[in-house]
Amino acid sequence: MDGIDAALVRLTGPHDELRVRLLAFATVPYPSRLRRQLLGIAGAEHTTAETISQLNFLLGDLFAEAALKVCRRAAVSPQRLSVIGSHGQTIFHQGFHQGFPQGRAAAHPHRPSPLRSDVATERASTLQIGEPAIIAERTGAPVVADFRTADIAAGGQGAPLVPLVDYLLLRDARQGTVALNIGGIANVTLIPANARPEDVLGFDTGPGNMVLDALVRRFTKGRKTYDAAGRLGARGKVLEPPLVAALRLPFFKRQPPKSAGREQFGERFVSRYFLRPRGARSSDMLRTATELTARSIADTLRRFALSAANYDRLIVSGGGTHNRLLLRRLGELLPQLPVYLSDRFGLPVDAKEAIAFAVLADRTLHGLPGNLPSVTGARRPVVLGKIVRS
Repeated sequence: MDGIDAALVRLTGPHDELRVRLLAFATVPYPSRLRRQLLGIAGAEHTTAETISQLNFLLGDLFAEAALKVCRRAAVSPQRLSVIGSHGQTIFHQGFHQGFPQGRAAAHPHRPSPLRSDVATERASTLQIGEPAIIAERTGAPVVADFRTADIAAGGQGAPLVPLVDYLLLRDARQGTVALNIGGIANVTLIPANARPEDVLGFDTGPGNMVLDALVRRFTKGRKTYDAAGRLGARGKVLEPPLVAALRLPFFKRQPPKSAGREQFGERFVSRYFLRPRGARSSDMLRTATELTARSIADTLRRFALSAANYDRLIVSGGGTHNRLLLRRLGELLPQLPVYLSDRFGLPVDAKEAIAFAVLADRTLHGLPGNLPSVTGARRPVVLGKIVRS
């Protein structure tokens, strides 16, 4: 929730042998007040339908501005755009059909469900905002948005969706690849050597930067939003009791497919595991949160991937790549996997996810599936998203 990433890309070649060229990339930060509003809503603070409606349209304007900005940066007229893919801002995601062990219903037991009081009947659902009709109107380009819902309708978790793009762009006939993206949530794509689409696995491993960023915001009273290069955490020491307690969460042992979000690792998680130890320094908490991300990624890979197949390289992308402490710990915990940044493969670490949704939007425009059932658990491959034309 730091802001909006926009990538302008040129796609060439057949859809199953895709070539991607990044023409320009821009990040447009959210105003601090807007960021606080979005974090509050995603963290289950009380809100109204009016507020969500207003934010939906406001974000549509901001997303359109980001698209136009990246076009200006590349000196490309918006009239030349074939399609815009807009994932939108997630304010709720629950990928599986059961109650919320750490979600909204559990946090407010005095508030009955509007349909039934039995929270175990809660079904999978997801909500992203950022009105695509405004983006289409402002840019004149067709917009594909609301990517996750078709997969959930087909029985999937609605996430992660990037693994298909990882497969298209990073598969190798001789080397097995683990593609790791460290955003707010960390997720992996497992691509065996010479893989077919049905051989690919992918899932969320747990928190990426989410816990770290929440702690930095709290410790600095909002003056900072992330631990630059991991310098603050590097000054501290790992506190084993909260780390061990957090790693006992059922999520980490759950078999894939699985996805996560602020419902599992947002403010309530942070308060429960990282704000109770008395006398702990802020640097110790940040060091422990960094270790949680590194260890949960490594443990999950050992449990669900490395014991079952041969993988030869770990390709990392996302904001977490700028945290030197985190990358060092991943290398120490997974010595059998050489670690590379995705830049080496033509996918800049900060732009990769934006590039991925450009690819997925192009597939939607051509009526091609954008999910991998082996990853999300859907019954079948489906065309993702909804197309809005100007």
